[in-house]
Parts: sequence; C-alpha cells; structure tokens
Amino acid sequence: MTSRLNPYISFDGDARQAMEFYKDVFGGTLALNTYGEAGGTEAGDASADKIMHAMLETDSGFTLMAGDVPPGMEHRPGTDIAVSLSGDDATELRGYWDRLSAGGTVSVPLEEQMWGDVFGMCTDRFGIAWMVNISEQGS
Repeated sequence: MTSRLNPYISFDGDARQAMEFYKDVFGGTLALNTYGEAGGTEAGDASADKIMHAMLETDSGFTLMAGDVPPGMEHRPGTDIAVSLSGDDATELRGYWDRLSAGGTVSVPLEEQMWGDVFGMCTDRFGIAWMVNISEQGS
C-alpha cells in the first residue's frame, strides 16, 4: 500500500451514525471497528460498542476516517479533525513523524499499539493535529 493522507474526524459517541450518513452521501465501502472488538474494553463496558476506527472509501477516490474519542479522553468541538498519514512504508512515515513532531507536542508516542500497528499522535508547531499509522506489514 502506498502512503495516504486524509482527514480523520473524532466524534463524541456518534461516529457510527455519522459515518453511515457519509456513506449515504458519498457511497462506497464502510468498515467499522469497535473498541470491544479490539479488546480495549472490559466486559459490559459502555464504550465497547463505540467506534475505535471507521474508514469510508468511495469510488471517487475519497477516503474519510473517523472514530469516537477513546474512553478517558475529552471530546473538544473545534479540535475534532486531524490529518491522518497511513501506510506500510515505515521509513517514509517515521520520517514524516519526526519532522511533524519536531517543535510540536506528542500526545501519543509513535509505538506499537494494541491492534498491532505502530501509531502516534502529535500536534505540529502550527497547532495542526496529526495521526501517523504504520501498518503491521511495514513494521
């Protein structure tokens, strides 16, 4: 897979409904993964059915990603869109990460996550939020 750059929207519990709406608008294929499916919640946890990651890929070539804010994190309207960089070229994506995070703030260090990929979140020195995900095939 080549690297891709696309918007990533954070929701406060209604990511499923929003992404289903966007699928109705743009068409395409929608993949939804919950926190419960990823093993990131305890049995009976209310957040188990929340969306950890959703991806809509359209026939027009649009990609839109989203998820509900992780348990324990605050949803802050106005800061709910980040730019996502993802792919399997670890060298390329780590280079982007190094340059984007330099002089900025790292909120999630670029390291292996519970779903097996290497992932990090930072805000660059201009206040733009970035998510970098290196798929497990590239690690």
